Amino acid sequence: MFESILRTPDVVLVNGNIADENHIDKSVFTLQDVRVETRRQHEQLIIYVTAENTPVSHVRLRWHFRKKLHGQILGDAWERAYADLGWTGVTPYQTLPWYCLIHLGGMTAGYGVMVRPGALCSWQADPEGITLKMDVRSGGSGVELGGRKLHAATVVNSVYTGMSAFAAAQAFCREMCTDPILPEKPVYGANNWYYAYGRSSAEDILKDAAYMARLTDGAENRPYMVIDDGWQAGRYREDGSYEPVYNGGPWMPNGRFGDMKELAEGIRRKNVIPGIWVRLLQDDRSGLPENWKLPGGGLDPSVPGVLDLVRDSVDRIGRWGFRLLKHDFSTFDVFGRWGSEMLEEMTGDGWHFADRTKTSAEIIQDFYRTILEAARPYDMLVLGCNTIGHLGAGLMHMNRTGDDTSGLMWERTLRFGVNTLAFRMPQHGAFYDTDADCMGITKGIDWKLNRQWGKLLSLSGTSMFVSVSPDSLPEDQEKELRAQLLDNAVRRPAAEPLDWQETQLPEEWLLDGRKTSFHWYPPEGLRVGCANGPVWEKVWREVSAVLDTKEDEAK
Repeated sequence: MFESILRTPDVVLVNGNIADENHIDKSVFTLQDVRVETRRQHEQLIIYVTAENTPVSHVRLRWHFRKKLHGQILGDAWERAYADLGWTGVTPYQTLPWYCLIHLGGMTAGYGVMVRPGALCSWQADPEGITLKMDVRSGGSGVELGGRKLHAATVVNSVYTGMSAFAAAQAFCREMCTDPILPEKPVYGANNWYYAYGRSSAEDILKDAAYMARLTDGAENRPYMVIDDGWQAGRYREDGSYEPVYNGGPWMPNGRFGDMKELAEGIRRKNVIPGIWVRLLQDDRSGLPENWKLPGGGLDPSVPGVLDLVRDSVDRIGRWGFRLLKHDFSTFDVFGRWGSEMLEEMTGDGWHFADRTKTSAEIIQDFYRTILEAARPYDMLVLGCNTIGHLGAGLMHMNRTGDDTSGLMWERTLRFGVNTLAFRMPQHGAFYDTDADCMGITKGIDWKLNRQWGKLLSLSGTSMFVSVSPDSLPEDQEKELRAQLLDNAVRRPAAEPLDWQETQLPEEWLLDGRKTSFHWYPPEGLRVGCANGPVWEKVWREVSAVLDTKEDEAK
């Protein structure tokens, strides 16, 4: 029913032009000085690209099928999911990053590349065949290999029978990644962003940690207290007023946080593990060389000095005593686009990294590897956010797999939380531990709705982080939250979305071996388009006004 592509492709294009098949070695294709090799090795097809002088931008491999392709198709996302994952019919113009699954008649086929490829890879499926598109640019310009043989990708292709599409997706993710690094215990706890939104202090964090300790009293596996954006010097002006725009480094504390080593020790004294958020490729300190910066303003991770700066920042945070590092924004800082803006490609033409001899995929992996190596001496877990999962598998313990949920707007939590939890769940435990983002607890979201998100997270087998102001909940809600956190502290099997082939927001789930139904929709229904755009901006202005008032009252 499904045809294998672990063979020489029928057509190869280099920089948009058809390459010639070598008459002696049919697995080699050439165009001028560019050479593309496809070598079958065991149950894989390894792809190499070599060029002496020609900058190489794109390589496309096309396999023709003898029978028309039918079925439901599921792809991945370039970085985080943006409520855009779901099964569809065969859609020829659809870009399917990293891998695609095709389900038909009780069988599921997987077409993908092994994690950490040397190219940014995507698939395109149509009734007559399948195409692998490999972006081997350095930024937005052709890579200059100078005779180097680039291992662009390793293709894998399997067909699964006698199992659900979900079980097949799990198996295929394990096939694409054979060397994940995973936390020894479930990771859960608090993150202060979705109730504080950056307005915080060392005193506030210690209160958060004490509250989390009380909620999880009796749990042998202790929770984390993750300090999110707002602790760094650039977030507050010298007069102490909040700066809502800049959220980069240098990664030193502002006056509201003071001695970070003392703060980490204070969190630990409350029997809670300290964690912290950073944006390592944004730094506005004076004196940094201009050639360290990319056109969009982010730091260029192909520059050795930038990687030294990253290494120093991570090392300092480790010496302070933090044991979870959440690094954020790097994909946007490099490519200048959010995942929702990445359609066929992750970035546009016309720019390049300082090092033009490496592909974007190789440079990003060097950046992730630098973070991991700097974190290792401190046994610090690495949690990627706005990262590229297929390049980070094996280089990060955890991955925030969707865009931000919300403490203000239920629609945003539903779209960006439930969707990514369901459709990235096959990657959980295969690539890394997945994190579908927080349960933001404020009066802005009806507890009857939010408690369902908490229940799903708590029994999902993935991480559960909550954002809640200490002692702000009524006794009955606090009791429910405590039970959910204690449930999440114990290792559980990955939840299975049972109706994920019928909807992008699954309501039927298998949780810890028990079928559970959810009711996501308020009586008035969802506000269409509210997760972004004018409505979201209006809500953000309203919450900012409330936080400004609180700051004035505190003064």
